[in-house]
Amino acid sequence: MDGAHDMGGVAWSGPVRPEPNEPPFHAEWERRAFALTLAMATPGGWNIDMSRFARENRPANDYLGMSYFQIWLAGIERLMLERKLIEADELAAGKVLHPAKPVARILKRDDVAAVLRRGGPTEREAKAPALFAVGDRVRAKDIHPVTHTRLPQYVRGHVGQIELLHGSHVFPDSNSRGNEDPQWLYTVTFAGSDLWPDAPDPGLTVSVDAWEPYLERV
Repeated sequence: MDGAHDMGGVAWSGPVRPEPNEPPFHAEWERRAFALTLAMATPGGWNIDMSRFARENRPANDYLGMSYFQIWLAGIERLMLERKLIEADELAAGKVLHPAKPVARILKRDDVAAVLRRGGPTEREAKAPALFAVGDRVRAKDIHPVTHTRLPQYVRGHVGQIELLHGSHVFPDSNSRGNEDPQWLYTVTFAGSDLWPDAPDPGLTVSVDAWEPYLERV
């Protein structure tokens, strides 16, 4: 979807100023919000793309008015409400008001390290040959889906070149709706001067990982 979360390369976002020696978390509640988001995917049954869409699918003022982990917390609240794991009155009260809902699985403390180490592999068997090869010139489609997508707005409509072919992987756009629909994944390199004519570095290039449905042959 087009939203405030997709701020790469937009004029209003301003420069990125990294915090020197920034810690992973600035407060204990941020650590807990992160842990809860990972742990609740097991009983909740959602995948990474559903989780991302739950965080990004909110009005711009709402999104931009939150800190990073406030957005994560808002996302898990939405996912739990959608799956009836909590009720709205419990969220408003900030405490349990109803009996716990039965779930098929939970993430146990002793299993956390192994689960994180295993991750969630996304490579799948290809359904058809790749449409593009390394060196091909392609255009990123000018799409504006209302659901989740991983194609940045700033490359849409621009021409780039296939740099790498990564095999067939779960397609985020459909995976956010519960359908893996594997597609070929490429790294596409764009000239910075094509994306931003006033780019100060004429030699700047930008590489984007893009699934096949995002691309068309030039």
